[in-house]
Amino acid sequence: MLAYLSGSIENSPDGGRAWRAALKPFLAETLRHEVYDPAEATPQLVGAETYESFRAWKTSDPDRFRATVRRIIAHDLEVLTSRASYVICNWDEHVVKGGGTQGELTVAFNRSIPIYLVTHLPLENISGWILGCAELILPNFSELRRFLQKKYGEPRLDLKEFSSK
Repeated sequence: MLAYLSGSIENSPDGGRAWRAALKPFLAETLRHEVYDPAEATPQLVGAETYESFRAWKTSDPDRFRATVRRIIAHDLEVLTSRASYVICNWDEHVVKGGGTQGELTVAFNRSIPIYLVTHLPLENISGWILGCAELILPNFSELRRFLQKKYGEPRLDLKEFSSK
């Protein structure tokens, strides 16, 4: 199983790293799922030096910027469409300023990849398109963990079944 972590990167103050870093141990250690974290993968994909400078190219060298972003988009969508078992999306106030997350959710929906949307925002402030893509909408990551444990966690064994008589 591969969990694809979708949410704001470009417009988040921390590059979308904190929530992903907090969730990854649960997914990897408790559920034993692989995790694709685009916030972590992008610097490795384009190289540390390029990653540090490519956002400035948006205005200084738009063609070079688009070429780099297209490489990132192609890679992320390849992982999403060929490997992802489900998507976890953090829909917060930063994601509405971007476009990547919206695209990822639309592609995942089109491919029937389950999307678990975590948001603290009022539903009336979220696009109907995004809500329509989501299989499940949760108010926080604690509820997400509880849901994922129930859905994907190993069943608890009843030790009484194995006790000697």
